[in-house]
Amino acid sequence: MLAEKLLLHVLIILAPVLIYYVVSENRRFRQSSYFIGILQGVSASLCVIFSYYEYGLLWDLRYVPLVMAIMYGGPRAGLIVLIAILGTRTYIGGETLIFGFISGIVIAVLPFLMIKKFNRLETKKERFLISIVVGLWPTLVLFTKLFAYLSTQQVIIVASEILLFISLFGLIQMIAVGFASIIHEAVLEREMMKQEIRRAEKLNTLGELAASIAHEVRNPLTVVKGFLQLMHKDDKGKNHPFISLILSELARAEAIINDYLNFAKPEFKKVEQVNLGDLLHDVQLLLTPLATKNGVHLESYLEKNVWMETDKSQLKQAFVNIVKNAIEATPQDGRVHLNLFFNESGIHIIIKDTGKGMTKDQISRIGTLFYTTKDKGTGLGTTVSLRIIDSMNGKVDYSSEPNKGTEVKISFPSVRQEGRVAAH
Repeated sequence: MLAEKLLLHVLIILAPVLIYYVVSENRRFRQSSYFIGILQGVSASLCVIFSYYEYGLLWDLRYVPLVMAIMYGGPRAGLIVLIAILGTRTYIGGETLIFGFISGIVIAVLPFLMIKKFNRLETKKERFLISIVVGLWPTLVLFTKLFAYLSTQQVIIVASEILLFISLFGLIQMIAVGFASIIHEAVLEREMMKQEIRRAEKLNTLGELAASIAHEVRNPLTVVKGFLQLMHKDDKGKNHPFISLILSELARAEAIINDYLNFAKPEFKKVEQVNLGDLLHDVQLLLTPLATKNGVHLESYLEKNVWMETDKSQLKQAFVNIVKNAIEATPQDGRVHLNLFFNESGIHIIIKDTGKGMTKDQISRIGTLFYTTKDKGTGLGTTVSLRIIDSMNGKVDYSSEPNKGTEVKISFPSVRQEGRVAAH
């Protein structure tokens, strides 16, 4: 009877997750912790109402929606579910009401403590395993509650029976957590794929537009620059300094056009084995004068023997742009940290500053052509840098909070070769 009742609870638990999967197309519902909390709260309340009574206690899967709400919806959603559970349990009443309140609060503690660690996990496999572990926590608490309750009632029971009962309950609860977590991860994965497709389409469109415009502008610009160079060579009169100024501005315009063409299709002219530690050290030396001028401390920790097969100049340009942005966003006496390390997941470069930071909306717009948080700038440098890294099979992740700084994590897949780490 317990198995049939708990399997019904599994269906009740999966219902709100499936509803969330359907309505996740709507951004307002997808990002609303209240919506997730209400869905899971209704599910938890139904589990309490249709609970199974045995050994003087109510047995149900009410805490699975609580775990899912906290992990995937946040503290606010979890609090809504906890209130729904305690409210429904109060409505049912009974001699073990106080045990229900204590166990509910104790069970909620661990998921609340695990939220930050859960959100920092990068792979769905890790999040799935954490969900399973946290999902088993209610079984342990309920077993303790059962033991405490029976000890107060002085009831004699068979140990093998209670062990089988608890094992069956824990197994079904683990299955429920696993299915719910898989569906939630499917929703997150679908959303990430959609964002990646939108980003790729946007970059492709902007690249084609930039290439066509830049190519058409560069041709007449080259002709004008050539004639001005001849005039500058022959004219030594009062117009000489003006021609020099015009040539310098034309050179700057030509550099911007080259950036547009590079954005459209980065060209790796010389692919070679590059020591990333040495390359980043060169970037640090190059930008130290700028950091000193702005009163910013530029620090680094760079592991040795980290190699990458790529175009050195292009990769250096990308790093210079990102580190330069970090320096310019950092106030006087602030710090910019440049770290290089590798592990089993790949090669990682982390650029972290103590600057003004960014909002979630600003982070979402990074890489968009002409978008910049600077007073002066086109945003083209960052866009080109992201394009270069993406062309090298790299990945860039931004994390930031206003007034707390920004962290840029650049990752490349790696393979080990002859005692050193190499990236493709």
